[in-house]
Amino acid sequence: MITGVHAIVFTRDAEADRAFFRDVLELRSVDAGGGWLIFALPPAELAAHPSDGDERHELYLMCDDIGATVAELGAKGVEFTREISDERFGLLTAFRLPGGGELHLYEPKHPTPLG
Repeated sequence: MITGVHAIVFTRDAEADRAFFRDVLELRSVDAGGGWLIFALPPAELAAHPSDGDERHELYLMCDDIGATVAELGAKGVEFTREISDERFGLLTAFRLPGGGELHLYEPKHPTPLG
C-alpha cells in the first residue's frame, strides 16, 4: 500500500539548501529534471502528537550519537541554533539551513521501530 514518504522543505533559497543536503549532509540524490534534486532519506518513523488546534508538521533528523554528529556538522560550518538539551524523548538540538529554515536533530531515548 504505502511505498515511501516524500517530505518537502519550503525555503527561500532552494539551491543553497539542495547544496547543503548534497554536500554537507551527504544525502544521495537523483535529478528529477533541470537540476531539481530529490534526496534519499535514511529510514524514517512517523508519530501523531495531540494538538491544541495549531496543526503543523515538523521534520526531525535522527542520529545515534548527537555529540559526534554535532561535532562533524560543526566542522563543516553548520550553524546550530540551540544547545543540546536533554528532553523526555531524547537529546535535542537544531541547526540553520542556508535558505533560512531550521531542522531539528535528535538522539532518541525511546524505542524505535527502525531496529
